[in-house]
Amino acid sequence: MTNQEIIAQADQVIIKTYGRYQVAFVRGQGSTVWDADGKAYTDFLSGIAVCVLGHCHPRVVEAITKQANTLLHVSNYYHTLPQTEVATFLSEHAFGGKSFFCNSGAEANEAALKIARKYSHDRFDENRTDIITATNSFHGRTLGTVAATGQEKVRKGFEPTLAGFSYVPYGDLGAMEQAITERTCAVLVEPVQGEGGVVIPPQGYLEGLRRMCDQRDILLMFDEIQTGIGHTGYYFGYQHEGVVPDVMTLAKGLAGGLPIGVMMARANVAEALGPGTHGSTFGGNPVSCSAALAVLQTIEQENLLQHVQDLGAHFLSGLQRLQQKYPFITDVRGRGLMVAVELDRLGGPMVLKAMERGYLINCTMDRVLRFLPPLVITQQEVDGLLTTLDGIFAEE
Repeated sequence: MTNQEIIAQADQVIIKTYGRYQVAFVRGQGSTVWDADGKAYTDFLSGIAVCVLGHCHPRVVEAITKQANTLLHVSNYYHTLPQTEVATFLSEHAFGGKSFFCNSGAEANEAALKIARKYSHDRFDENRTDIITATNSFHGRTLGTVAATGQEKVRKGFEPTLAGFSYVPYGDLGAMEQAITERTCAVLVEPVQGEGGVVIPPQGYLEGLRRMCDQRDILLMFDEIQTGIGHTGYYFGYQHEGVVPDVMTLAKGLAGGLPIGVMMARANVAEALGPGTHGSTFGGNPVSCSAALAVLQTIEQENLLQHVQDLGAHFLSGLQRLQQKYPFITDVRGRGLMVAVELDRLGGPMVLKAMERGYLINCTMDRVLRFLPPLVITQQEVDGLLTTLDGIFAEE
């Protein structure tokens, strides 16, 4: 089938919850995907930070295939080795936390919201239920995570949203301090805002939040759905400041393309969720966990975090040179391979031009070009995009 044949059929049978581009992908390898008409594209979005080892990485494919031939699924009434191995790796590389497995970032954040309220209910009383998040944050599309998301456009039409949430400007410790009340049980923020436009907080922000939460005995929770699994040059975004959360959520890149989500909590917080308080039928299934273990081991064994730091600096430097050349670029920012260019005009048309030239990029917040390439992207591929962007910007 051609692109248009697939699209025409999809339009008849799929609910249009996405503004999809007029292309249908049929194959991927490394940093490249091919559409149904045979055109190749270099992927600088990687499924929105999902395919961290690129498409169909041999070690991930091998792990999936082996596990699919061994054990596909059993209930979480029972233990499995792949789930245990992933939880052990995460605990050893994070903060010694314990893991709850689910299927997506939204589900992981739902678990975080529940554990925050349950922990505070058990430790204090039923009145300590409120959670503070940041404006322009994004935490998911379920009713609970929509309420937690600090973007009115995401909540619009789904009112009344879940009560107990308030929003303060990201990076503003003073605003956070004023927002905390005796009803506050937790603070939930992204170490770098992803959907908000790759917004990096001021140095000391996460440390200040940690201090504030410690003083008031409330939980500090980091949404690492997009920053986690190496995209900032560390396994987890919070490690840039060495600030340890009470709760952390992961998903996207963890299983290299398969559905997975994890809510991690310090041991004393994890005790709040006992048998029957929460669950997930497919969460932590053996196939997704085998893929996740392959991803984590490959990042470690191939020293990809250093590669991300080095190539991220090269990418950022190239974009800064373009900023000097084109005054409509108002900002260039990033950590590792989580990078953005902010414009004084709409970025959507540039995304289409990049696609026409064989590059997949993204625009968020209307004016921010966002780049989330796989961790295995090469300097040659980065330089190719920089040359392409130069040509696109020259047409403005």
